[in-house]
Amino acid sequence: MTTGAILDGKATAAEVRGEVAALSADLARSGRAPGLTVVLVGDDPASQVYVGAKDRAATAAGFEVHTVRLPATASQEEVMGTVRSLNEDDRVDGILVQLPLPKGLDSDAVIESIDPTKDVDGLTSSSVAKLVSGREGLLPCTPAGCIEILDRHGVDLSGKDVVVIGRSMLVGKPFAQLALARNATVTICHSRTRDLAAHCRSADVIVAAVGVPKLVQGGWVKPGAVVLDVGINRGDDGKLVGDVDFAAASAVASHITPVPGGIGPMTIAMLLANTLRASAARQGVHLEGRIPGPTL
Repeated sequence: MTTGAILDGKATAAEVRGEVAALSADLARSGRAPGLTVVLVGDDPASQVYVGAKDRAATAAGFEVHTVRLPATASQEEVMGTVRSLNEDDRVDGILVQLPLPKGLDSDAVIESIDPTKDVDGLTSSSVAKLVSGREGLLPCTPAGCIEILDRHGVDLSGKDVVVIGRSMLVGKPFAQLALARNATVTICHSRTRDLAAHCRSADVIVAAVGVPKLVQGGWVKPGAVVLDVGINRGDDGKLVGDVDFAAASAVASHITPVPGGIGPMTIAMLLANTLRASAARQGVHLEGRIPGPTL
């Protein structure tokens, strides 16, 4: 039995982080280091872990990193007021509001209150409009991480049939736009799609991002296809599993990402790249072409 090449997100992300750190040091010598502030509302355990990982990665890259912690009882105005104050702070180049927010808070309104030039998650309507219209901007981190890992492993999307499972604004829709920009033919599948397996079997590239453990079976994967597993689920045994049956799919795929250790590390790496890009732009330093990550 042959096994597909593992797209190692940990190793690839380490390369990206090293490049970002070198450019961050250059920026600090000529001006100041990039500044990233994370807004964490409440005490959700998973969010605490994610914020800690982002803090460590950004600190290791030489960034000035701060976390603003607000209680779960914080009002909508308190959260948005915090974001607005960060918009006005010249030391802050990137603002990241950790999602999900506690119940009762309007996440969309909070995200929209972020200055688009500091929107390092690429989630504001301004960032989305730039993506859809093909203008340069700050790209959503997870889809950008998917493209970056493909680029660094020589997987060309031009002319390929790509099936994206999931239509969220965090992954599915923005990845489809990025793939279209690479001249792929894209099909977005979702809960109402008829015969999902048939769509997958016709695909050169499958991107699974729905949060259903082992949804994509080995028999759904065309021999030689590339599989990107964006799902992160907790299995019955407590271990993390993706949206793809890794053991079965890896037997037929040419390339596949594991869970964990695949797209997750790439997401954080792209957050760092976005913050570096935002900082360089705000300081008037031209680093385009040197900053890692996909562009339109």
